[in-house]
Amino acid sequence: MGEMIKMVVVLTILSVISGGGLKGLEEWAKPKIENNVMNLVKGPAIRAILEAADNDPVEDRFKIKDGDQDRNIFVGVFGGTADTVVVEAAANGYGDKVGMVVAINMAENTLRGLAVTTHKETPGLGAMAKDDPKFAAQFVGQSISDAFGVTTDGGQISALSGATITSRAVCSGVNQAVEAYNRLKPQLEEKIKGMGK
Repeated sequence: MGEMIKMVVVLTILSVISGGGLKGLEEWAKPKIENNVMNLVKGPAIRAILEAADNDPVEDRFKIKDGDQDRNIFVGVFGGTADTVVVEAAANGYGDKVGMVVAINMAENTLRGLAVTTHKETPGLGAMAKDDPKFAAQFVGQSISDAFGVTTDGGQISALSGATITSRAVCSGVNQAVEAYNRLKPQLEEKIKGMGK
């Protein structure tokens, strides 16, 4: 009986040490992972959407409080005026969440562009949301006053062939980004004052 108690105590101690070590490793790696995601996934997509910007929108990013979460906001300066913000969003697709970045022109209340950054959609079908520039181009210049949807649901966006669920996810993500933008607009306007001049 004494041996069993010793074994339980030793296993408990080892479990606590292992768990603490893993948690410490996670905390140590978290900023490095976020930095890699920013530099290798989100950053290139944002720079592509805002390629004509006078600034580096990834370098000029800031966090803003949105309820209980912090949102990354990326700013595009055009002609000396900070008039575009990029908001991140994610929506349920066919395989998993479809992550995206959505650029909104604040002066015109239109979409400047969008890019899918992460997904687990079917190659050749849903994956085309990221790979087909014609799909994303449908959103450019569209007013944010109306919700986005695919044409089969009465919306203005033509779904990818064989990937209606993914297309709906992108529309849903854009709508989420627009809702966040509308909710945060006064704070965003205050935060970007003086940028780019």
